[in-house]
Amino acid sequence: MATDPALVTALVERVHAVYGAQLSDVERKCWTVVHEHHHGAMPTEYDIREIDEDLYLAVLEAVRS
Repeated sequence: MATDPALVTALVERVHAVYGAQLSDVERKCWTVVHEHHHGAMPTEYDIREIDEDLYLAVLEAVRS
């Protein structure tokens, strides 16, 4: 499934806005932002609701590059 490049860019910008440019634990931080996009709120500690995995992987790849 194709992901919207504009959405990926917006979520990458959100990752940096929330967590700054120097990231550690990139996987978790990308997941929280995609979760926020999908569910309308940042996840709580035990929140295991599903997210769009393709979107998550696209954001993770973009953040890492």
